[in-house]
Amino acid sequence: MEWRRYAANPKDLVEVLRSGGVFYGGLIAATAVAIWYMRKHDLPGWRIADMAAPSIALGEAIGRWGCFAAGCCYGKESHGPFAVTFTDPFAHEAVGTPLNVPLHPTQIYLSLNALLIFLILQWVYRRKTFDGEVFWLYVLLYAVTRGILETWRGDVVRGFVIPGLLSTSQFIGLLAAALAGGMLFFLSRRSRAEA
Repeated sequence: MEWRRYAANPKDLVEVLRSGGVFYGGLIAATAVAIWYMRKHDLPGWRIADMAAPSIALGEAIGRWGCFAAGCCYGKESHGPFAVTFTDPFAHEAVGTPLNVPLHPTQIYLSLNALLIFLILQWVYRRKTFDGEVFWLYVLLYAVTRGILETWRGDVVRGFVIPGLLSTSQFIGLLAAALAGGMLFFLSRRSRAEA
């Protein structure tokens, strides 16, 4: 039984919980629960998704500062002007952060990226032409920009689909970007047909 394995080695349970706590995992789980709730209560799903999307981006912008404080999601070695150096042994023990090595502050890059997406979505929300537009634009923008920012990440524990070339997040981002592009096309076309 799995629970016996985790009882005997609690570190394995921590690893499982940590892998489910990544951003894409949380977004997928939250979306599934939101869909269930909106269907159960007969709520206008796309309109609510459009209202929620900017908040999701803002939440990530704030949450990435927690990543920075913990030392997780760290970047590759860098000798540029924005490089940061972690020195707390707990960061190394908890998430493997290299100590006393200048690194790209990818947590800050991701935070600023999410903040920029938030501002774009706020602007688009006031001008949207169909329901679902803001939510799927968020998915598209996040998938593309996260894929780019992944190239500066140095934490190899995040996983790779193609080792050293395509991280798990980049792979999920490719699927998400394709789905978002398709949904934006479908919903805009349906909206024009209904007008």
